[in-house]
This record gives sequence, structure tokens and C-alpha cells, in this order.
Amino acid sequence: MIDHFPAPGGFRKRRTGIRNALVTGLAGILGAAFAVPLSAPADATVTLGAAGKDRHIGTDVTTGRVGDPSSASDARAAGPGDCTAGYVGLTFDDGPNPGTTTALLNALTANGVRATMFNVGQNAQNNASLVRAQQDAGMWIGNHSWTHPHLTRMSVPQIQSELQRTQQALQQVTGTAPRLFRPPYGETDATVRSVEQQLGLTEVLWDVDSQDWNGASTAQIVQAARTLQNGQIILMHDTYATTIAAIPQIAADLRSRNLCAGMISPSTGRAVAPGGGTGPTPTPTPTPTVTPPGGCTATISPGQQWGDRFNLSVTVSGSSAWVVTVTVRSPQRVIATWNGTPSWDASGNVMTMRPNGNGNTFGFTIQHGGNRTWPSVSCRVA
Repeated sequence: MIDHFPAPGGFRKRRTGIRNALVTGLAGILGAAFAVPLSAPADATVTLGAAGKDRHIGTDVTTGRVGDPSSASDARAAGPGDCTAGYVGLTFDDGPNPGTTTALLNALTANGVRATMFNVGQNAQNNASLVRAQQDAGMWIGNHSWTHPHLTRMSVPQIQSELQRTQQALQQVTGTAPRLFRPPYGETDATVRSVEQQLGLTEVLWDVDSQDWNGASTAQIVQAARTLQNGQIILMHDTYATTIAAIPQIAADLRSRNLCAGMISPSTGRAVAPGGGTGPTPTPTPTPTVTPPGGCTATISPGQQWGDRFNLSVTVSGSSAWVVTVTVRSPQRVIATWNGTPSWDASGNVMTMRPNGNGNTFGFTIQHGGNRTWPSVSCRVA
């Protein structure tokens, strides 16, 4: 079993041998209670969707599953309920595991919900039939590294190996490489994100921590899930009987609040409708700011989003000799930039960006500190 740490900070305790025994015992009971066939047809075929799309008619590009959108698997994708309040992402790390994965899948399917499984590569290689069972149950499958290490302490080649080996193992089993990645322990930095981007992976953290790794009871896990709002993601794990036991109550609570369990969009890293739509617009919703003084125009556009930060890009038109001023809103701060040369004022809230030879589009990452409002931008000719 693989330990977890919250991001940022905090420690996750290793489970004792006694707890492992209890987990396995209860998982077996739950597996029998929810028994449903999970094996795939031997002649099942997989058709991959076109790159850059979350979903195509007949094909789910995150799992490679093929089926008409009116089929039973797609009908249960959002689970019961009218979904008028939107979609949330149920995620389970560290699988697949022989002692718990089948019981977890049975609980999810019995309650009509789908989830994203962030699999550890070596577990997937050693339990390929369970990966197929995840896929056949309609779950989305993501990359959680090969050995679950502290990636931020590793070299670029080591990080690449961790992610690439997992991509290859999961593609071999499912027919398509994952597009979602969750860094172990939630630990990430610019180097890790660079490797993710090279492999076409979207980094997915979480908004709500179930604390199942920290000995949370079933009731506490259910209570944590009750705080989920449209677009948000909850962290859970494949390995705990308390988590499996919480699923019926989590599903019932979502239905009572007109929320549905959705997929995680590879475009935004947020929970959306299984067909790729966003459902109701999350609140607050930033409004693009365009300011065209001085002979050039700066247009700001959204990028990837995570629980604590989001990416934006700015495209400049009208001049190649531009200076763009970006003013963030407290307590926001810019923690990364690309394709431009930045400088800062004394307050640290105003960034001035100039071209560095990489074209007229630059980007940056904002750690929002609870304020998701986009910064203002203005452009002038140098």
C-alpha cells in the first residue's frame, strides 16, 4: 500500500497491519454484497477519438470506451438525478488493488456513479484484469506515476520514466494513453508540469480532501463529500473500506443536491458532464479583459485550472513591439510565466511582460488564494 500526503503540507500516516486486515475483510464483504459481472468481452475493440476533444460520439477518449451515447453505460454516466446543479469529480488514487478494487467498482456501479481512477503504474501492470474491470465499469483512468515517489525530488529523466512507463502500461491494457495525471502526494512544481505537458497530460489535484488516508470514518468521508460544488473534485483512495462504505451515501447526497458525478475535462482539469459539457457555469466566473490603448490589443484567455491555481494566456495583436501590464488581484500571485520576459513593481501585484522571441502569446500561472477573478491587462507599444 502506498501512503499519501496532503498538498500542501501535512503528513499521512502509514496504515498498520491490523488496519490492512480490517480493510481487506470488509472489502471482501462489500464485494460480495455488490457483486456484478465486470469482465470484458474477449473480442472488445477500441476506437480512439481525435486529439484535443474530451469526448466524441461513440468514443470516450479518456478511457477508449466505445458506445453510442444512448447506451446504458452512457446513460448511467451522470448517475441518477437531473444534474441541474452541475457536476463533480469523484477520484480514487493508488489502485488497482486485488483486495479492494472489485468492491469499489461494485459499489460505484450499484449506485449509478462513475469516477476517475488514478492508477499507479506498477499496480496496473501487476493487475491488468482490474484495470480492464475499471474500464468496463465505465470509469475514467488516469496516471498516478509508476512507483508513487516524491517527484519534486527527482531528476527530469526520472520523472519522465515514472510518467511514461505508466502511460505505456495503461495504454497497453485499455487501448489508449491517459490524458489526466495526479502527482503523488499532490507534490508538483514547474519541472513536473513541464514533463506532464510533454506527454500531453493535464495535472489534476483536488478541491476537497476526504481524509480517508488519515483514518477518517465513513461518516467523516460522507461529510467531506457534502461540501462539493459544481466543477470541484474530491480526493479519495482505492484502498480503504471506509471509503467504499461511504459511496452509497455520497451518491444519495449528490442526487439530493441535483449534482452528478462527471468526468474531469482534459482541457480544464475541472469536473464536467460526461459528454464534455460544463453544465451550469461555476461561480465566480471570470470575465475576459481586453484593453487596446497605444496601438496594440491584449486578449486574455483561460487555460488549465486546479484547486489552488489557474493558467491564463495573453495574445497580443497590432504590434510585435509590445509591453503588456498584468495587474493581479490580492491575494493572488503569479508563480510561473512562459513565452515572455516579466518584471515586477515593488508591490509584486503588477507584472510587466515583454516579448522574448517566442511570439506574441505568453502565459502565466496564478495562485489565487481564494480569489478567482482574472487580472486586468493593458497593452502599449514599446
